[in-house]
Amino acid sequence: MKNLKYIILFLVVILCCDDIAAQRRTHRRATPRRSIRHSGGNHHQQRIAQFEREGGIDTTTVVMLGNSLTENGKDWGARIGTIRKIVNRGIIGDNTIGMADRLYQITPYKPKAIFLMAGINDMAGSITAEQVAERVITLIEKIREQTPQTQLFVQSLLPIDETEGRWKTLAGRTDDIPFVNMFIKAYCETHDITFIDLFHRMTRGHSNQLRAELSGDGLHLTEQGYRIWAFELKKYINRL
Repeated sequence: MKNLKYIILFLVVILCCDDIAAQRRTHRRATPRRSIRHSGGNHHQQRIAQFEREGGIDTTTVVMLGNSLTENGKDWGARIGTIRKIVNRGIIGDNTIGMADRLYQITPYKPKAIFLMAGINDMAGSITAEQVAERVITLIEKIREQTPQTQLFVQSLLPIDETEGRWKTLAGRTDDIPFVNMFIKAYCETHDITFIDLFHRMTRGHSNQLRAELSGDGLHLTEQGYRIWAFELKKYINRL
């Protein structure tokens, strides 16, 4: 019954994708930017300054754009085992609006590819799964508008493990994450964007829960988790 529910929802999302996009554009015009905030803390500003100093993005570069999960991956080129130039543009605590605000450091240089990981930090509070997906899709659209020649790879949100009890803002969101992914995947499939399903590589059995050995705090990944992630990305990096 649960699988049937997922299948029905997925079909509905595909059929309604254009309506969702239209509603999102209307919502975006009507909602002030200040209603969605990123962390804006010292670390965020330090990373922005660091990126400004480093530069280094050109048409041959692969950009890893994301939050703490991306930042904590550190040297992605070494992880994946490629000679391609990969830059880490992850910031701890960042969300979709924060990433959109700093695209000026990325998109004007027309990188070869962008691997986007976004959405988990937007899930804090009472925002619905569909609203989280809409925020991610809005970011996707900004990237495509600003650098259409860049190959965009959208990575799924990763699962969490609420039994750790550490991340109160994500309490009760375990089963929402696959719905967010479903909305984003449907959008990507109808707009010729590659969607990378990392979620099901890291869940426990037939549950939506992050495998305990892949995280020490229920959210961030261990080295074993990053090995799984890097293994999946290598397939796409090798095709560039």
